[in-house]
Amino acid sequence: MVKLHLSRLAMPKAWPFKRKGIKFIVRPKSSRPMRDSLPILLIVREMLGYVKTAREAKKVLNNKDVLVNKKIVKDPKLSVGLMDIIEFPKLKTQFRVLLNKQGKFKLQPIEAKDTGLKPSKILSKNILKGKKIQINLDDGKNILIKENNYKVGDTLLIDLEKNEIKEHLPLEKSATIYLTSGKKMGFIGTVESIKQFSGVQEDNIIFNHKGKSEETKKKYALVIGKNKAAINIEENE
Repeated sequence: MVKLHLSRLAMPKAWPFKRKGIKFIVRPKSSRPMRDSLPILLIVREMLGYVKTAREAKKVLNNKDVLVNKKIVKDPKLSVGLMDIIEFPKLKTQFRVLLNKQGKFKLQPIEAKDTGLKPSKILSKNILKGKKIQINLDDGKNILIKENNYKVGDTLLIDLEKNEIKEHLPLEKSATIYLTSGKKMGFIGTVESIKQFSGVQEDNIIFNHKGKSEETKKKYALVIGKNKAAINIEENE
């Protein structure tokens, strides 16, 4: 029971569900921290209300009626996280997973033409045997590259149809960013400058938000475009 399910009282703060009532909730299978994702079953049943029960949700999944990042998913515990794209072809509906300003997962309806691109942030890099370079992304995926021209904190815009890097989005001046944490979570702005500190203090960024300069931690920024957003994201309420 403990391995298959999760106490609602212990579920991540980002999950937009009531903590009281039914004692247990579905535990996700995830390659990333549980706090950063939630099971597809809960999205279909709780967030969208397309079904009423777990059995109905499993039937929808087994019928191959749900796609996540252009791949058919059948596992009800499959984890879905920030910037992932969920599609229901038969219903002609599609959504991008975002966070609202309270830090809760939300779904933004998007057009079918906007489902092919996903931004993934570079969390770290490793040098492998044969001088190969491995980039580790925020969604748990890894990519091997030949040229070491990507920095930690930059974003890769992934073409989900071709499963390849479409564009490199550096975290630098004039970059369009989406904030994934902190007091300004959910803001979309343009980088004005990066404040670098010595020692253990983390770097900050100064960004323009609706004509006003704001400051936050550099690590909270996810680049979503150069000069303007490369994908359709609405600022959260």
